[in-house]
Amino acid sequence: MSADFSRAPAVVIATRESRLAMWQAEYVKNLLETRLGWQVSLLGMTTQGDQILDRSLSKVGGKGLFVKELEVALAEGRADLAVHSLKDVPMDLPDGFALACVLEREDPRDALVSNHFSSLNELPPGAVVGTSSLRRLVLLKSMRPDLRIEPLRGNLDTRLRKLDEGQYQAIVLAAAGLKRLGLATRIRQAFEPEQMLPAAGQGALGIEVRADRHDLINALAGLAHMPTWLAVTAERTVSRAMGGSCSMPLAAFIAEPVASGPMRLEAAWGEPGPDGQGSSQPLVRAEQRAEVRNFAEAEALGEQVAGLLRAGGAVWAANASAP
Repeated sequence: MSADFSRAPAVVIATRESRLAMWQAEYVKNLLETRLGWQVSLLGMTTQGDQILDRSLSKVGGKGLFVKELEVALAEGRADLAVHSLKDVPMDLPDGFALACVLEREDPRDALVSNHFSSLNELPPGAVVGTSSLRRLVLLKSMRPDLRIEPLRGNLDTRLRKLDEGQYQAIVLAAAGLKRLGLATRIRQAFEPEQMLPAAGQGALGIEVRADRHDLINALAGLAHMPTWLAVTAERTVSRAMGGSCSMPLAAFIAEPVASGPMRLEAAWGEPGPDGQGSSQPLVRAEQRAEVRNFAEAEALGEQVAGLLRAGGAVWAANASAP
């Protein structure tokens, strides 16, 4: 399927049906309609990642489960593009697919949500905190080893409902999702990167297309936010170099990206304990500053930081023991 760009093309966006995913797809739909004059419709879909809620993502195939069905729709021509939260996208896309555009990043921080406590420090000893992210688990335990981290799956509204039902004393979510859905008032504490380093690509939206859709790739180029795209490329390269899994206990983040110039990439790696909680091993941290003017230099920076992590003892042999 190819769009006719001699007139306003009619394109279809494949999206998950969660409220946040639909917001993201509607946001891109509005961009395409207002800035490019396209006619846009949405194809809502339920993915395996939405259906499997009784096991952690690290045990059932990783966050790629959130995008597979959307890619099938692209491959079959039922949709022209898919909108993803980049932190849910595998580091290497399947053959035949490409990222056509990365949009400007929303707030990349993690956020503590609680009905009774205003900060992590206010939580009582042994408090139950919900998250299914290995990255958040190891970073939380590095700050508060006494906390009990329990799995938390489901879309954003489901996670908030579980908190409101009293299953947790606090949960940790991406600030970007809360803000996009008008729920910023539920944030009790936004963790600064020096407290809790974000995941690679967190807060950024990516538009995926078939790699042979050069019409779309060329047309979407003008919507790209290059500082964000270069930054998340470096961050995602760290993850790829460390093993490629979206479910690794890895944080990678560039705080102040620029379109061309030096960027400082920070990363942290932790090991969950055999009980799925903290570890006696300290976090491995690494950072590197380098000139980033193109994707090749962004990838080189990511490779350098991954090398520093490995030199510090970070090895992804721990996936067998992941909770």
